[in-house]
Amino acid sequence: MLKLPSVFAIILTQLLLLLAGCQANRALPPAPLAVTPSVALKNNTGAAGLGDPLYPTLGNGGYDVLHYTIDLAVDMQSHAVTGTTTIRAETTQALSSFNLDFQGLQIQKITVNAAPANFQRAASELTITPATPLRNGEQFTTTVAYHGIPRAIDDPGVPFEKIGWLVYQPGIFVISEPSGAMGWYPVNNHPLDKATYTFRITVAKPYIVAANGLLQATFDQGDTRTYLWEMRNPMASYLATIDIAEFKVVTAQGPHQLPLRNYFPPSASQKMLATFDTTGAMLQFYSDLIAPFPFEAYGAVVLDDNFSTALEAQTLSIFGPNTLFDAAVAHELSHQWFGDSVSVKTWRDIWLNEGFATYLENLWVEHTQGQAAFAATMHNLYKSMKDQKLGPPGSPDVQGLFAPATYVRGALTLHALRLRVGDANFFKILRAYYNRYQYGNAATADFIGVAEEVSGEQLDNFFNTWLYADAVPPEPRAP
Repeated sequence: MLKLPSVFAIILTQLLLLLAGCQANRALPPAPLAVTPSVALKNNTGAAGLGDPLYPTLGNGGYDVLHYTIDLAVDMQSHAVTGTTTIRAETTQALSSFNLDFQGLQIQKITVNAAPANFQRAASELTITPATPLRNGEQFTTTVAYHGIPRAIDDPGVPFEKIGWLVYQPGIFVISEPSGAMGWYPVNNHPLDKATYTFRITVAKPYIVAANGLLQATFDQGDTRTYLWEMRNPMASYLATIDIAEFKVVTAQGPHQLPLRNYFPPSASQKMLATFDTTGAMLQFYSDLIAPFPFEAYGAVVLDDNFSTALEAQTLSIFGPNTLFDAAVAHELSHQWFGDSVSVKTWRDIWLNEGFATYLENLWVEHTQGQAAFAATMHNLYKSMKDQKLGPPGSPDVQGLFAPATYVRGALTLHALRLRVGDANFFKILRAYYNRYQYGNAATADFIGVAEEVSGEQLDNFFNTWLYADAVPPEPRAP
């Protein structure tokens, strides 16, 4: 998910600076986000959208993606790519045709089960007609060969930054929440369809490629090098990233020998490197609090660019230089549990990502600085919410997707729940919710159901007050 650098920055002084500062010119002009009507299932045609309440045309129906293999050769001078994405999927209905989300790049050829397929594209909707119709429950392989210069995407939910494939002076990085993935590979572009990934990325030396998961191998071809990365756990498309620059790579081990790999600008200072010294302790804290870390590795990419947001790309959080402080590191790390492992069912449920990460970053304050510091932080959050009259986070429109209410009032919803049900029940709720939905998707109703089940309380009025009512609730206090 894409977010502003920290709740404190949102609340206190940074929002206007971010909205202005994030408009820095990119090397490539953005392409607009396509908005076309959703197509219902009929005549064995897969739906051209999943009907998300905020992004109805994102995602596609009729199949479930199992694995993406993304092969890209990237020209770091022209920024052009030549690529092939191979998609292994299983049908959930008989299909005479199906859609992928893919915008901008020129398609050379598409095959389905190794046979050439017909295709047509309208904006970001790519409709593929296999030579032989697909049966319900059939596994099939689609290969799309393409080339061109990927364009950043303008998303109405992210007015403060372009998303997707972004070029900056030292290299390239990918931050896709919520819709940007379709700008650089063909995809079923919605969190509901998670898949595993293989990345094979070829670049000229001395560039280095960072991506999700674990680096399996590098292959030297003289002037170029290919990096092979594997993401073996299911991943939502917006969390997929590749980042290319002349990085300084720092590796370490976290708790239980978890591989840590951080990618810094070549000129990174000792102070910048030290920003992530607490990662191991944070990993231990959140693992003890919630559940063991859900993935095979973790780390960070720090951009040498005027980029003022951060994203919890799965296993590899991305930070702009203005987000290098403890709260932001804790925020992105906690998303690996809430956002990455447990992902939203619809984009309207975004508070389950951002409210959770904001509260968990403040639980790190409680852990490291004590109860008084934590209580003061939560009081300041509430004061900011009241002063700004922040509306309910449970049903945002597109423009409110990453508004302060999602973070601040979302976090205070959890704090109010904790004070109502008590610490023992509250942390049981967090753990039960995570364990039930890990590596999958959840909606607000799912979290409420777990909260009521664990606490034994009927909580409709409580959650309506905090998540859906316009009026700002009273400041939460212990009974």
